Amino acid sequence: MKNLEERVKSVIRDVQDFPKPGILFKDITPILLYPDLLQDMITEMANQFEGIQIDAVAGIESRGYLFGVLLAQKLQVPFIMIRKEGKLPAKTIKESYDLEYGSATIEVHEDAIKTGSNVLIHDDLLATGGTAIAAANLIKQKANVAGFSFVIDLTFLEGSKKLKEIKPIVKSLITY
Repeated sequence: MKNLEERVKSVIRDVQDFPKPGILFKDITPILLYPDLLQDMITEMANQFEGIQIDAVAGIESRGYLFGVLLAQKLQVPFIMIRKEGKLPAKTIKESYDLEYGSATIEVHEDAIKTGSNVLIHDDLLATGGTAIAAANLIKQKANVAGFSFVIDLTFLEGSKKLKEIKPIVKSLITY
């Protein structure tokens, strides 16, 4: 019988040259076709943070919502949406960060984060860590970063090294 990492890897689709030439994209959407696998993944992600105080899970737009909301439900804590600038209707707090070419801004509803709470940041994939670092800076405006959760860690890009400087708790289900 395959272990969880082998099961997850067996359904992830590689898409060559997406979103631009030279990139091998790891498409997690086929996971959603397997409810038993998805349930096992969420259980394992929750188990990875056993014994750590988590008051909420913040998911990064958009694929971070797919697993993040289920993880929050499993942990029985609120889910917080981190979105690109201009997508949330109520009063927000923002964090801008640099990209390879230019910059971006993410935001969260001001009332979504409880002051002083411990927030777990979740996204589907960890590459260089830039977006997760920006999300951590955003959360730290009002709360504490409890850790980072990912489905995939592209270890050769060393994003987890950068995140461990913020909070040493960086977990993923699978690595490449």
